[in-house]
Amino acid sequence: MSIAICLHKFYQQYSGNNEQVTVEGGTVKECLENLTAVYPELGKALYTGNEKLHPLVGIYVNSTVISYDGMDKEVKDGDKIHLIHTLAGG
Repeated sequence: MSIAICLHKFYQQYSGNNEQVTVEGGTVKECLENLTAVYPELGKALYTGNEKLHPLVGIYVNSTVISYDGMDKEVKDGDKIHLIHTLAGG
């Protein structure tokens, strides 16, 4: 399945300045694994050292928020995964 991943401006620097990348995968997790296989530096920005998503990474499939427990959500052709870099601090 061909899935578009839309990258927040913060993450574009790790993907050759691409705003959108197309990957294959049947779940959100598979799509992110395939994305980071092509762009390993992006993987370092998305994941902590213990292979968990960084807490500042927001994930949406189309317009639905995906929790970190929802990484096994199935995706289909035409879906878009949005990777957002959330703000933190005070």
